[in-house]
Amino acid sequence: MRTLKFLLEKEFLQIFRNKTILRLVFFMPVFQLLVLPWAATFEQKNILLSIIDNDHSTASRELIQKILSSGYFKLANYSTSYSAALKIVEKNEADLILEIPHHFEDTFIKEKSTDVMLSVNAINGQKAGLGSSYLGQILAAYNLELVNQSQNLGQIFVKPYYIYNTEMNYRNFMVPGILVMLLSIIGGALSSLNIVKEKEAGTIEQINVTPIPKYIFIIGKLIPFWVMGMLILSIGMFIAWLVYGIVPAGHIMIIYIFCFFYLIAFTGFGLMISNFSSTQQQAMFVLFFIIIIFFLLGGLYTPISSMPRWAQIITMFNPVRYFIEVMRLVYMKGSTLADISHQLYIIIIFAVVLNVGAILSYKKTN
Repeated sequence: MRTLKFLLEKEFLQIFRNKTILRLVFFMPVFQLLVLPWAATFEQKNILLSIIDNDHSTASRELIQKILSSGYFKLANYSTSYSAALKIVEKNEADLILEIPHHFEDTFIKEKSTDVMLSVNAINGQKAGLGSSYLGQILAAYNLELVNQSQNLGQIFVKPYYIYNTEMNYRNFMVPGILVMLLSIIGGALSSLNIVKEKEAGTIEQINVTPIPKYIFIIGKLIPFWVMGMLILSIGMFIAWLVYGIVPAGHIMIIYIFCFFYLIAFTGFGLMISNFSSTQQQAMFVLFFIIIIFFLLGGLYTPISSMPRWAQIITMFNPVRYFIEVMRLVYMKGSTLADISHQLYIIIIFAVVLNVGAILSYKKTN
């Protein structure tokens, strides 16, 4: 432990002497959280729809067929009741619930009007808004067909009900994801430059001739960036509350627990890149290539459900994806530790594999 203590003192002294890194650590969360949540949105496809057809009439079947053939919606399931459909939404297996009432066709013919109920999972405000808008347009077009067929002035009224993100605020969806991006940059970018910087300065040779075990050396490199990452998470969450009024609906400690393992995983990933690199330029190029893929395939801007199947398979090996999911679930849905256990187990596996890789890839001899 004395050896680790001396290594940590050395690492923290190097960090505090580098004024550029300190400015970056404090300036980056503020700047990105103030700018990036206003980023442009994209069109949504493959919106998962749960349908409750209480009428089972010709009109209801035609309506369902028109919705599913539009190209925007994908059938999640046919539910027998609203409570059953809501459970599907809670499991993230559906984004919208369309409930067609009893006597849908008869009411339209007799009373010249009828309604359907649309419940929307609004954690992703963009998907919720566009999904309800698409569905509203389809219903309006189908309503016109029924009017022409029956020669009356009947109408279908849609009353959306938004779940979790009732304000339909897109920033509520983006800010937690941007926090993950900031932590990934700190854990990956700064740690990837650490060992290779000592290679360029020649100080790594002095460490290599000492009897310091490789795992102690890697732990000594990992802990400072883990501490910085936890600090940035706290700063980012404070800014999210101060500027946007966004606070977690769930317990804040769930985020810190998951972040604990995520930073260990991503810092190990950065150290492994540093071990294989000869120069800082080489390390930054490799990291830039990989981290851009992580962000684009992490669900930060584009929902994973809208990606091609092969891309969805790749995202299973992307640690960024799981942290973004957890942040949004805890912030907006109030998920518990049991609800995110699947993502937690996976990120622990990432932490073990990447750090074992960092230890094994570090060579004390040239």
